[in-house]
Order: sequence, then structure tokens, then C-alpha cells
Amino acid sequence: MDIPVNKTERARSLRKKNTKSESLLWGLLRAKQLCGLKFRREHPIGPHFADFACVSKMLVVEIDGGYHDHVAENDLEREEYLRKRDWKVIRFSDKEVEDDIEAVGIHIAKTLGVKYEYTKRTRSKSGIEKI
Repeated sequence: MDIPVNKTERARSLRKKNTKSESLLWGLLRAKQLCGLKFRREHPIGPHFADFACVSKMLVVEIDGGYHDHVAENDLEREEYLRKRDWKVIRFSDKEVEDDIEAVGIHIAKTLGVKYEYTKRTRSKSGIEKI
């Protein structure tokens, strides 16, 4: 499945503009640290981009910040689009992520019906390894 260049470039651009809460959540989700699940950032699904997506579980995780008050209608349309295509969508506020990232991870695991496990990565001479 090839992603058109314009979508790839847009996803890269969005990744460079992460908010504090998006960076915190990515720190939890990246490298299969949460329950051994692979997540992608700014993953294109149709005409939309999911903040975080676990493709194998058809789960989208969205973070809503203050600006979402101005785009709430667009968010609802995007969520409806995703749900019609069998994606589960869960949302967290930026405050929830910043205040208790572990609770967010536990909620994601519970939504997927898997046991919560977090495997922290450590630095080694050849890069980063899981411990």
C-alpha cells in the first residue's frame, strides 16, 4: 500500500510540530513499549491523519488541546469517518496526558482488552535497547 508523497510529506510535517502532550504520549507508545504494540504517529487514514494509530488493533488515539474547541465539528466528522471504517477512537485532553501519562497508558490497554505492560527502553553503546 503506497502512501502518496503529499500525504507522507504532510505526516512528516505534522510530526515536527508535536505539542508537549503529543511528545509525552509518543514517549510512552514508541518502540512497542506499551503492551508490545506498534503505534504510528500522524498516520494517514483516508483523507485524515490520526495523532496515533495502532493499525493491528484498529485503534486511533487522539489528543485534544485548547484549539480543538475551534475545530470540534471537524473532529466529529473525522471520528465518524474512522468509526465507519471499523477504527476504535479514544480521546484524551492534553491535560490528562500531561498530568498522568501512566493512567493514559492503562486506559489504552484497557480499551484494547490487554494487560497493561510498559517496557522502558535504555541506552546502550549501539543505540537504544529494551530492558
